[in-house]
Order: sequence, then structure tokens, then C-alpha cells
Amino acid sequence: MRRLSLALGDRSYPILIGCGLLNQTELLLPFLRAPKVALISNTTVAPLYLERMLNGLNQHGVAVTPIVLPDGEAHKTWESLNLIYDALLATRCDRSTTIVALGGGVIGDLAGFAAATYQRGVPFVQIPTTLLSQVDSSVGGKTGINHPRGKNMVGAFWQPKLVLADTDTLKTLPDRELSAGMAEVIKYGLIRDLPFLGWLEANMDGLMARDGELLAHAIERSCVNKAEVVAADEFETAREGGRALLNLGHTFGHAIETGMGYGEWLHGEAVAAGTMMATELSRRLGWLSAADVDRVRLLFQRAGLAVIAPDLGAGRYLELMSHDKKVIAGSLRLVLLKALGDAATVSDVSPAEIVAAIESCCHA
Repeated sequence: MRRLSLALGDRSYPILIGCGLLNQTELLLPFLRAPKVALISNTTVAPLYLERMLNGLNQHGVAVTPIVLPDGEAHKTWESLNLIYDALLATRCDRSTTIVALGGGVIGDLAGFAAATYQRGVPFVQIPTTLLSQVDSSVGGKTGINHPRGKNMVGAFWQPKLVLADTDTLKTLPDRELSAGMAEVIKYGLIRDLPFLGWLEANMDGLMARDGELLAHAIERSCVNKAEVVAADEFETAREGGRALLNLGHTFGHAIETGMGYGEWLHGEAVAAGTMMATELSRRLGWLSAADVDRVRLLFQRAGLAVIAPDLGAGRYLELMSHDKKVIAGSLRLVLLKALGDAATVSDVSPAEIVAAIESCCHA
């Protein structure tokens, strides 16, 4: 088992990565305020792992309220959040109850937001079961739900007490979900870890073949990168750089997710296409070469990801991007690449350059 830590003073917490961790429910016990848990999952993950978690926790004397939600990004809504609240209230969960998220990014975000807001805050544990959630969304405390006008526009920062990533869950992950998660892994190499980018290029075939050791290393390296960024800028308040750099490709990608309808494109798929837009824009600004752009494109393709974005129309992209959380005083801030492995936030790019980059990435 690999053990990392996200350093946030008295709110620091461990990130455990390894195989068979779902069988070790005793790992959760030190992080429970009381022997009562609300275990939140979805209709895809629950049949695979919920009973195992229930039995394991029950054997340690922990009372469990299971809450199973519909699966998919389309259900990351107020309606699903209220289903959680209803179940918590019906079973008289109090402020000592720990909410445990068992699933991918949607479940983690919903459960985390419920934990942040139920009775003004209860303890929270993340058990991510997809590659994307293991390398990104389970770490750092961002929680929330989608709004029809924008992704993740309603939410809260609420750090978990523990992140437990069982790499065995990736064995049951559909190929499309594995590819989507790899987009976030590649992101870390692009924004701040050039040696990791080279490692990914050398090992992508093994990663996509689900080599356990390679995947564990990729998850660990990704979590190390994210933990360092979050520890330095937890609430994304840095005027330049900081936690916002983790959003490479996300401003464009969130526009794709919203514009296409939540769930049509998986988050990682949209991030990959959005990263190609950010990379192309960086080239047009003179920071990357055409060879750099080709290098990024090839790596995404080897990960099974689309590199051509849907043609929503440049005007629609700009409209959707105007709702991005990085907009300050009406000014759109984009995460671009000064070089491979070196990202920066930029707010003075002309709309014409943005439109040109969008249009060039919507066609083969």
C-alpha cells in the first residue's frame, strides 16, 4: 500500500493507494467520529462493492445507511442531493455520522457537497472507484453539483478525512472510463511534471492494458502533484497560477459538457478535447511548437481519447465559457502552456485568437 498525505495543517489527511483496500474496512475506523456511516454509491458501483463494504463495516460494529443514486453526470443535480438529505434525515443521521462516497467523481462530488452542508458539516471519506476520481476529483476537497447553465457552479470546499483508492476497482472499469481518467493523468505532466509526461509516453500502452504496477505509479504520481498544488492554494485564491493550473483544458471542456448535455461526453473526454484547444491556442501565441501540439495529440490518441471537439459554434463556446469559475470581473482567465510541463493562467488573450483555436480543433 502506498501512503501519501495532503498537508493542510490540522485538516491534513492521508491518501491510501493499493490493491484489495476495500477488503480492509478497518482502515476507515480511525476516521469515524462515531460508529455510524452513510454509504453513498450509485446503481453501477453498488452491485459490485456495496455489500462487501456493508459486511466489513458491520463486522467492526459500524451501523451503515446505504444510499444508492442513479448513475451518470446527468444526475449530479439538486434532485440527487435531496435524495441524500432525505435518507440522512429518515435514518436520523446526526453530526457524528460520517458520509462515505463509494464511486466515481459524480458520487464523490455529490456526497462531499452533502457532507459540507448537512447540519452545517459532517465528516467525509472518499473511496474513489474510477481512474479519474482516484487521480483527481477525490483529492482536494472540491464538491458540488451541476447547473443547466454551467458545470460545478454550485458547491463547496470540503476536505475528506481520508481518501482510499483501491486499484482493483479499475479491473471492472469500462474502457471508455479508463481513457477518460487518463486525460487527467496526462494533465499533470503537461502543467508541471515534464518527466512524468515522458514516463507516460513510454508506458501508455501498458497503462491502457491495465498493468497494475504502472497504474499504481501513475495514480501516486498524479496524487503527489495534486496534493502539492492544493496544499499551496487550497481555495484557488492565488492571483496567478496556483490551484487554477489544475484546470488545464477545463474551461473549454466544461463548455463541451454543458453544450452537449451532461453525460454525452465524459468529463475526461471533454478535458482532452479542451486541452487540445488550450494547446493550439498556446501554439498560436508562440509558446508551443507544432511538434509540441502533435506530441500532446498523439498521447491523447494512444489513451483512446478524441482530439476533435464537437462543433458547437465559436459563439456558443464563448457564451458557455463566460460562466467559468475562473472569470474575474468579467475577464476570462485561461490556463495555457508556456511550454510542455509549464502552465500559466492568462487573461489577456484576444477573442479572435480564442475563436481561431476553437475552430481549428473542431475539424479534422
